[in-house]
Amino acid sequence: MLIGIDHLVIVVADPDAAAATLEREVGIAFTGGGRHEHAGTFNRLAFLGDSYVELIGVFDRALVLSNTAFAVGRASLAFLEERGEGLATWAVATNDMASDAARLKAGGSPIAAPVDGSRTRPDGEVVRWQIAFTPLGPAEPPFLIQHEMAGAEWGDEARAARAAFEHPVGGRLRMGGLELAVPDPASATQRFAQWSGLVFGPDRIASVGVQTVTLRSIRADQGALPAVSIEAADRATPALDLVRFGVRWLRVPREGYPSPHG
Repeated sequence: MLIGIDHLVIVVADPDAAAATLEREVGIAFTGGGRHEHAGTFNRLAFLGDSYVELIGVFDRALVLSNTAFAVGRASLAFLEERGEGLATWAVATNDMASDAARLKAGGSPIAAPVDGSRTRPDGEVVRWQIAFTPLGPAEPPFLIQHEMAGAEWGDEARAARAAFEHPVGGRLRMGGLELAVPDPASATQRFAQWSGLVFGPDRIASVGVQTVTLRSIRADQGALPAVSIEAADRATPALDLVRFGVRWLRVPREGYPSPHG
């Protein structure tokens, strides 16, 4: 079952510098990350509940291109070289990868068979997950991921600490939703449903866990930038609408909220 937006992959020239900018201007803290040693990329992570923003950079272009198994790295490099910084792709979390991938495949999805992935944290701990890729792109359906729910990032203690963590803006934050601009929303809703299992209503909004994904038409007055909604648990937190690194950051005060993934 799909349980929430897992993460956004935002490719940047310098993840450390971008993390510092977003901490200062948006108020979110990047507290995780590491290197994909065999894939040529490195990242910084900002956890917003159980969802997170991944700022990904390239430290070895040749290694990225040679590692055909790491589709995210190649998609990120292609986006960076063709368009500059921005949302390269994104993922939704599942708690039953085998069943979800098999069901989607049987329904005509081009989703690939699940494969194992890992990343080494600066403290040496290896974080592991299982992933199933669809064709990647900033306005394409998400790929699926299932984390190994253990250790310093996904164990019970880590998740509880994330839920209580207060970001530099002055309180607890979660990712409320993602808005994507697509050329043809009508056909996109069908593709998203078939490829990744997201079902949209007539308003072109799909619920995934307690979060939402919204598709809108690309219009000249809006542009094509994706927008991520960050919800603050305290109504006293100032609202924000800011464009940085090819993404529109919307900070919305709320009076409390449940955990993103239940």
